[in-house]
Amino acid sequence: MDPVRNPFAPGAGQRPPELAGRDKEVGAFEVVLERVARGRPERSLVLTGLRGVGKTVLLGELRSMAVKRGWGAGKVEARPDADLRRPLSAALHRAIRDLAVRHRAPDRVEAILGILKAFALRAAPDGAKLRDRWQPGIDVPAAQGRADSGDIEIDLVELFTDVAELAQDVGTGVALLIDEMQDLKPDDISALCAACHELSQLGAPLVVVGAGLPHLPAVLSASKSYSERLFRYVRIDRLSREDADRAVLAPVEREDAGITDEALDALFDASGGYPYFIQAYGKAAWDAAPADPITAMDVSVAAPEADAELAVGFFGSRYERATPAEREYLRAMAELTDGKDAGVNTAQVADHLGRKPSSLSPARDSLIKKGLVYSAERGQIAFTVPHFGRFLLGREE
Repeated sequence: MDPVRNPFAPGAGQRPPELAGRDKEVGAFEVVLERVARGRPERSLVLTGLRGVGKTVLLGELRSMAVKRGWGAGKVEARPDADLRRPLSAALHRAIRDLAVRHRAPDRVEAILGILKAFALRAAPDGAKLRDRWQPGIDVPAAQGRADSGDIEIDLVELFTDVAELAQDVGTGVALLIDEMQDLKPDDISALCAACHELSQLGAPLVVVGAGLPHLPAVLSASKSYSERLFRYVRIDRLSREDADRAVLAPVEREDAGITDEALDALFDASGGYPYFIQAYGKAAWDAAPADPITAMDVSVAAPEADAELAVGFFGSRYERATPAEREYLRAMAELTDGKDAGVNTAQVADHLGRKPSSLSPARDSLIKKGLVYSAERGQIAFTVPHFGRFLLGREE
């Protein structure tokens, strides 16, 4: 098959395979957009799931939906130990520019931009020299006395309220999308919850859509006890067999090509229904197929190439971030689960390694912070990356 036409290559096709099976989530967001735009109360949305299930791609689709309806939309990717002000300022700047196209009062837009600039300038630590201060690239004077107190919770409530009112002027709303939400600092998480609570009280047209690992609801709950009332949690999981087949068939058929039922069986077995893996094995199978249609033999021949690529780019890049002590912990988890995607008791890990549980706490906590494992409930731990245990057991030390 022509590799140039490969529909599984990153960026290929009109609708990425990762979105197959997400019609329910897309439809639910349509309802959110409509309700918020009409001033009706609606909770913000939080998507949770393992890595490789397509959360980031789904966020991109939701952002596109908001923009098509005339909303302002901006996206943030949270990073561990990084403050929220700077990336949030850039995201809301983008959203305000989206709204400015429809707004008939330039002075009003500039006033909100001035408030945003004041908020952004507080990202510089107190006493920082002028050359060390970050400039947000907003070409209006910074406002004073609004969203510039330095207290992130106070400032975020004021900023969100003002930006939402700007959207209300043009009869739409603002969507703020936050990826890797579990990596936000505790103070920023708390401020975000407080701002969402204020917005819900006011019925303001600004909705937050967060995405993160399975333990994100616990992170939010630990920050604010009322967070469970602020967000609607949606678990994003691997695809059903029907949706996984559709994720393969749709791009193949767009290229006027075919694939046998046996090949679909083989792709599902290899990928486990995880969208990222479907794309990886599908791409390799397309390149390996000498003729149309793609066969089970093509999938078998291509699998080692896909495995090698995943071992470096998907699994290996994460494994390399772990220290020797953390790798020992990960290996023990893999051995206890026989490489399956299953949780394990932390006491079992300690017994397996012949160590006291307390001595392993630093390694476990660091792995959670690095996003390699998560704790769904007290005393339990699991990989955030599907098939990671299988990768570890097949890796030569």
